[in-house]
Amino acid sequence: MHATLPLLAQTDFPPLRRRRVDTLQVNLGYRCNQSCLHCHVNAGPNRTEAMDAETVDLVVEVLRRREIRTLDLTGGAPELNPQFRRLVEAARRLGVRVIDRCNLTILLERGQEDLAEFLAAQRVDVVASLPCYSPANVDRQRGDGVFDKSIAALQRLNALGYAREDSDLVLNLVYNPQGPSLPPPQGALEADYKRELAAHFGIEFNQLFTLTNMPIQRFGSTLVSKGQFHPYMTLLKNAFRSDNLETVMCTTLVSVDWQGQLFDCDFNQMLGLPMRLNGAARSHLRDLLAHSADGGAIRVADHCYGCTAGQGSSCAGALHEDAAQAA
Repeated sequence: MHATLPLLAQTDFPPLRRRRVDTLQVNLGYRCNQSCLHCHVNAGPNRTEAMDAETVDLVVEVLRRREIRTLDLTGGAPELNPQFRRLVEAARRLGVRVIDRCNLTILLERGQEDLAEFLAAQRVDVVASLPCYSPANVDRQRGDGVFDKSIAALQRLNALGYAREDSDLVLNLVYNPQGPSLPPPQGALEADYKRELAAHFGIEFNQLFTLTNMPIQRFGSTLVSKGQFHPYMTLLKNAFRSDNLETVMCTTLVSVDWQGQLFDCDFNQMLGLPMRLNGAARSHLRDLLAHSADGGAIRVADHCYGCTAGQGSSCAGALHEDAAQAA
């Protein structure tokens, strides 16, 4: 796989500083039951990296000590970590909002038959990947049969009350473009998703998040192989909007890898660019018990243009509803 950091490290991206941290985004490991083409984590069934019990305990202590109100769980498939349910329960006891970034098909895996019920009982927000409402497009990006399994999983979540009008159970969907282009306008695409999924499958959801594909890991390597890396970076840079700098996710978030190391965002984590907490070259969850990350400088590189192009892109979708163009 082609390394993209050497192509991204030299940058003219504007400096950024963190405000108050309100979200701890924790990667529980790289094992996944899928291997998606756009995956910036390079996750898959053969990955073995997983956060251990001691580090999970540190996550809970940081949430408590720093009074962080949102725990955002990622992977791989975060649910495949043996500590997943214990961590969710501990965070909820603290009154912390928990987000599970779910690929949907995990709900149908052997050994996970009661996972959907667990998420509902713990009032976990589900952010579910569904790159299109077309079976052919989803299976092309994620593998044969993934669309049908995803639909079955969404129907199960709806049956438990997710996204229903009289329920507080939140179900959001995520869209990624299938190639080197910017996402279309989020509002219009959300309307299309809601119409098509309701009409054909009776599925409801709360919001659609459109995310820009980042030129790193598996997707970045594919761009390099196809000679598309530099044109894609030109597209991102030409679509840069300075007003997106105020709301990018890294300004209120700390990212944690499966070993407990700290990063300014999930993408920096995948590039191996550690957070410089309190001036240290590398930082760990233990350091957050002694030092606040609030106000610190954020490490930037050229991939940051991915979050600030067009309508902007963050873990909660577009930063603006206007000026978005499909390219």
